[in-house]
Amino acid sequence: MLRIASAAASHPGLRRDQNEDAYCIRADLGLYLVADGMGGHAAGEVASRLAVDTIESFIERTRQATDLDEWPAYDPAYGIEGNRLRMAFTLANRRLSEAATGDAALRGMATTASAALVGDRSIVIAHVGDSRIYRWRNGALEQLTLDHSWVGDRVRAGILTESDARQHPWRNVVTRALAGGDDPQVDIATLDVQNGDRLLLCSDGLSGVVPQARVEELLSQESSLESTCQALVDAANAAGGPDNITVAILRADVA
Repeated sequence: MLRIASAAASHPGLRRDQNEDAYCIRADLGLYLVADGMGGHAAGEVASRLAVDTIESFIERTRQATDLDEWPAYDPAYGIEGNRLRMAFTLANRRLSEAATGDAALRGMATTASAALVGDRSIVIAHVGDSRIYRWRNGALEQLTLDHSWVGDRVRAGILTESDARQHPWRNVVTRALAGGDDPQVDIATLDVQNGDRLLLCSDGLSGVVPQARVEELLSQESSLESTCQALVDAANAAGGPDNITVAILRADVA
């Protein structure tokens, strides 16, 4: 069996008046989720919170689901948990569209979303946007998600370095998000889990300013998960804190 300990922290950063990030930690559902809202003023905050609430609600309603073959867009390649996350993201996208249609002030809002859904022996992750999921294992940190962003595309093409991307004026341009419109393309993956693995979910308020080597160093320290979350937030603020910062850490114990 797979047991999970977790902690999370969120901070507006040093240059933003509002925190447009949102997160969910539901150990009873096995759901861990970080979202980074976009749209300015209240719209980004509404987008991230609406997406998190919709995803959480759907995962809760389907916690006993075993036969999903009749679900819209069901894909057996993703399994039950992967399809639950995929449909939850789709419903969140549609909910954003409905909200924006009913309120002109919310038009153009969008949000990233990165989630982990814990099963008995594996973890499924789902991802849209540039909020990241990392796995720390045996002292080494690996990024599990691809940034759906303008700079992310160019880093993968070898045009920009990670350091260049953190400084680029277009670093906040996201190429895929929950934004209404067509159903989103959601990246889904099933992870094998080893004892002691840590997963880090974070908004780009952390990954966009703190080098991966420093994140790896902080995750490697023998501290409580709560202290590590706070240390990561502090590192982002020490680097200038230009954006909202949200982190969630899961530690796996395999019996």
